Amino acid sequence: MTHAPAAPHSPRVLGLMTGTSLDGIDAVLIELPGWPALGTGQRPPALSGLVPRVTVLAHRATPFGDELRSGLLAASRNGARPSDLTQLHYELGAALAEAAAELSDGADLIASHGQTVHHIPHPDEARGWRTRSTLQIGEAALIAERCRRPVVSDFRPADLAAGGQAAPLVPFADRIMYAETGVRRAVHNLGGISNLSYLPGLDDSDERGAGVLAFDTGPGNALIDEAAERLGARYDAGGRLAASGRVDEPLIEDWLQDPYFSAPPPKSTGRERWTLERMPGADRLSPHDLIATVTAFSARSVADAYRRFVLPRGLDEIIVAGGGAYNAVLMQQVRELLPLPVQTFEERGWNAQAREAAAFAVLGYYAYQGWRNTLPHTTGARHAVIAGKLSRPWLGEA
Repeated sequence: MTHAPAAPHSPRVLGLMTGTSLDGIDAVLIELPGWPALGTGQRPPALSGLVPRVTVLAHRATPFGDELRSGLLAASRNGARPSDLTQLHYELGAALAEAAAELSDGADLIASHGQTVHHIPHPDEARGWRTRSTLQIGEAALIAERCRRPVVSDFRPADLAAGGQAAPLVPFADRIMYAETGVRRAVHNLGGISNLSYLPGLDDSDERGAGVLAFDTGPGNALIDEAAERLGARYDAGGRLAASGRVDEPLIEDWLQDPYFSAPPPKSTGRERWTLERMPGADRLSPHDLIATVTAFSARSVADAYRRFVLPRGLDEIIVAGGGAYNAVLMQQVRELLPLPVQTFEERGWNAQAREAAAFAVLGYYAYQGWRNTLPHTTGARHAVIAGKLSRPWLGEA
């Protein structure tokens, strides 16, 4: 008796993400229903059907320990020696491997973004930045060794080498997961840094997503978290701290004059730019007034970005993910400032905490297949690239 070979299952990828808020590690196992199995050499299918197009099979959140988080914060604020950075690279790699281990048995592939400790999209001689550069840490070889799965990591350098800013990369995956025919939608991430993906709707003639607009709007939670630290908290849970303070409107008006806000996309930024020590006048506010003011500043900068660059294109709705989606004060202010529906992922029945890890799982899948996985018009690159480097595990003697 002969048996027909089992049909290959739809590819499953485990995405690992640590964001600029430095909360911890999100591990998300996704399935790509009906997509080609790994290594088949087929072309990616055309996008159609309902959204999201990716199925989230499992999600685990692992908070950072205090020592690791403190080290990563110091590195992002330019306070780490080379020896510290080397240690952090491997300590975070081990933490990522541990976070992945529980879900990796069900995965064909792992994609790990790593932790951005510095992102310099433009030289700045005044700050000693002589060349464009970016650095994400979290050694992928440790993940491959622990989980016995191939790992795609270090996604940003390929775009930087092609003349881009190495960010934003997630919009490529946002289009795959959330673009819908006839709907002009923005997917917004209120993480440490705030960023958006404008998805004008699917168009069969636009395979490469030329209509997608994506950029960092400025600070999301980065300044809020830093202000919360002065009140003994890691973050402002629900916006309760901001609600107890008074907003300094003249200071917000001064901060909004930063040339970053009026600069047209493509553009990207990072925590190294948005820190309280670089916000003139922040030191004269009481801790509660400070957190109220930086919360309002984040909301105003988000709304300003939409008014300048997105609303003129036509927009039907905004859907918000990231830690800021759980800050009721920040969300209320954003809603009051924008003349269209603003919902959270949870209000749509989607998983906000899984969004970025799932996005890098999609990017990792594309990279493993040898398919381009960037939108050069959103990063400023000369052409699309295959972003991501592959670490292969040792599977024993042949």
